[in-house]
Amino acid sequence: MIIALWIVTALLALVFLASGFMKSTTPREKLLPRMAYMEDLSDGQARVVGVLEFLGALGLVLPAATGILPWLTPVAAFALALTMGVATGLHVRRRESFVPSVVLGVVALAVGIGWVLLG
Repeated sequence: MIIALWIVTALLALVFLASGFMKSTTPREKLLPRMAYMEDLSDGQARVVGVLEFLGALGLVLPAATGILPWLTPVAAFALALTMGVATGLHVRRRESFVPSVVLGVVALAVGIGWVLLG
């Protein structure tokens, strides 16, 4: 069971690592054609979201993998679930598809619970 948890954790981390890297390094104006919701965020807010996603991805893997403060892995998962909850609210308010945010949030929540129970 722990192998399945590691696989899901790694895949989730890859998604947030890529998303966070892109949002934190790409100017918001270049993201607008693909991510219309960026209209509602300032440049600083978009960058902060990207940095938080990037750090959350690192927090999903590094503490458990190194054994250094492994309790941070479920904390990172729960923080990413909360981030996706806020993203869901943004998409609902804009009348956009919120399904990807809900799915990522549920997976992050499941990963957090998995690490609490199995980690």
